Amino acid sequence: MLSPELPANEIDRIATLQRLQLLDTPPDPVFNELIEYAASALEVPHALISIVDETRQWFKASSLPGMDQTGRDISFCAHAILNPTELMEVEDALLDARFWDNPLVIGEPHIRFYAGAPIVLSNGHAIGTVCVIDTKPHALTEEQAMILRALAQIAAGEIERQYPPEPLAH
Repeated sequence: MLSPELPANEIDRIATLQRLQLLDTPPDPVFNELIEYAASALEVPHALISIVDETRQWFKASSLPGMDQTGRDISFCAHAILNPTELMEVEDALLDARFWDNPLVIGEPHIRFYAGAPIVLSNGHAIGTVCVIDTKPHALTEEQAMILRALAQIAAGEIERQYPPEPLAH
């Protein structure tokens, strides 16, 4: 398993997360509906909105019962935010050197397929992803990839609307 690197803008990205005061907030019907649509449109059993902080990925919305966060070191999404303009797709995690022995692959929830579109805020920081997972390998169609990217943009807009960043302290 290869742990994800840190984004070049990690200090500023984390500062943005702290100003948003989004982490550990209660579930929200808007984000829950967004992941329900993602799972349906992309024909997968699970979708999540993942927010990546210093040590973990926390799920603002998740269709995985009983799982509200994982360590950042085993997070697929921590890899996905490294390229904020690119959708990351892993067609078969067992065939990917980054993930084949990942605890999320060899144990619950047994991820074989992953696709994540970074949630990029207006300041350019990728704070997490809208992602989908499956226990079977497959690939997204071009249309499904476009939908996932659009959902990440919608999530970014909704986060900025609901959680306007606290001003910087002087």
